[in-house]
Amino acid sequence: MTEADPQIADNSLVVLIGPAGAGKSTLANTWSASQVLSLDALRETVSDDAGDQAATNDAVAALHLLLEARMRRRRFTVVDATNVTRAARKPLVEAAKRHGMLPIALLVPTPATVCVKRQSGRDTNRSVPKHVVLEQHQNMVTSAGTLKKEGFHDVVFAESLHRLLPLLKRISTARRSDPTPADGDLLLVRRVFGDAILPLWQWKPGSDIAEGDRVAEIRLGQQYLTLTLRPNVGGLGESGFEVQVPCPQDDDCTGRAWVPVTGVTCLFRALSGELDGDDGIFCTVHGLTPGDEADEPDGLQAETTEAVC
Repeated sequence: MTEADPQIADNSLVVLIGPAGAGKSTLANTWSASQVLSLDALRETVSDDAGDQAATNDAVAALHLLLEARMRRRRFTVVDATNVTRAARKPLVEAAKRHGMLPIALLVPTPATVCVKRQSGRDTNRSVPKHVVLEQHQNMVTSAGTLKKEGFHDVVFAESLHRLLPLLKRISTARRSDPTPADGDLLLVRRVFGDAILPLWQWKPGSDIAEGDRVAEIRLGQQYLTLTLRPNVGGLGESGFEVQVPCPQDDDCTGRAWVPVTGVTCLFRALSGELDGDDGIFCTVHGLTPGDEADEPDGLQAETTEAVC
């Protein structure tokens, strides 16, 4: 079974299905790059332009050639393309079955309005017209009930997966040391956690769980983390993030426990449970983890947490 997703076997061909802007590439990026066949990437490979629609036929031919080679070697593979028509899916299913692999349909049912809105943030040559996105979305919806008849071994919805942990693990390892600046209130998010987190980041306006400080969530399928932006870390006037973790002193605690995080590795360790019981945890009911106040001078807590993460 694949990491974190027991419903997808190691001998699977995962076919992503969804309209432009659904978030398929974000989901595909949770797997190793070597396992993903991206139509956009192959379009760029054959034409130097991922948005060159005139290169689509050549890109599809390249995808099928690579897919056949991977299926022959029985390698787990993810196909990142819209795949909203039966004609597009048919050769993929056939390639999997020729080599005893399991074709899995992975639906990414993002609302059509969201998919359309996301086109405005794309480069002109990558933006898909509204009527095309709506047609793709309708084709996806119509196809959902026929996928098993087409030969897919199973039909899985993106919301049911647990892909956040492997994503954090991967980008924690590959984190770039000098990311490009971001605009607005995502500048600090990008600087601390990197580019790959931005599509998952959602501020939660009106949330009151962090004593008035801003709250955000990163979520992928069934896995998520809740964070808060603290404006005055250690009384030094600098902003920093904390992530919510279980109270280390009482499993039935009704308060909220937070621990500072200084990078994506901290997020990975928080989601995997490695930060549970960390010395830097502060609970709104129990206060600091016992020993912090007595053993550490002011200002050392953040340094200790950064070293741990």
